[in-house]
Amino acid sequence: MSSNLDPAIAARLKRSADGLVPAVAQQYDTGEVLMLGWMDDEALHRTLTTGRCTYWSRSRGEYWVKGDTSGHFQHVKSVALDCDADTVLVQVDQVGAACHTGARTCFDADVLPLSTPVDEPGTAGQ
Repeated sequence: MSSNLDPAIAARLKRSADGLVPAVAQQYDTGEVLMLGWMDDEALHRTLTTGRCTYWSRSRGEYWVKGDTSGHFQHVKSVALDCDADTVLVQVDQVGAACHTGARTCFDADVLPLSTPVDEPGTAGQ
């Protein structure tokens, strides 16, 4: 599929075998991690040019703009690539729930226990 993504950005992206990069949505002012979606070049282009997060639905095989059906919009504040250019961080102003379950974030339900206790900074070996 062709895309209007800036060629300089497209050249930097390291995509999965299916042409996608993970896109982490984070609340811009609190740092709260809201959700993970997937973007291809066109979804990233749309996100950068419209100011609203556009993702690629792997299950439906189509683009979706966060909030078009739910009313829970993500207004883009900034977009950054990680150091390996294989993940996108989209800082947003989230209106309503980010998760399809109706929760504010997709990451608040299950906290997994660590099998080994983690030392607090400065306490290792004490």
